[in-house]
Amino acid sequence: INSDDLIEKKIGDSKAVIKSPIVGTAYLSSEPGAKPFVSVGKKIKKGDTVMIIEAMKTMNHVPSPINGTIKKICIEDGQPIEFGQVLVLLD
Repeated sequence: INSDDLIEKKIGDSKAVIKSPIVGTAYLSSEPGAKPFVSVGKKIKKGDTVMIIEAMKTMNHVPSPINGTIKKICIEDGQPIEFGQVLVLLD
């Protein structure tokens, strides 16, 4: 079993996967040292910001597509990310 197989299986158990709409740098809070937008186990509503992606000096809020509970945060704060990369798993 390679790690890709495990990731696909875990994603399959989740109700929703939030993927990056753009290439950029992901931030879990509005500014350094601030409280993160989401944490594992937090209930969120459709439209709630789960993180910010900075692209070309613009801060883009990533909203949740559905109501749910954060199951896993798949990226680190300040991490460069690709288009379509999995950011958050929801239950």
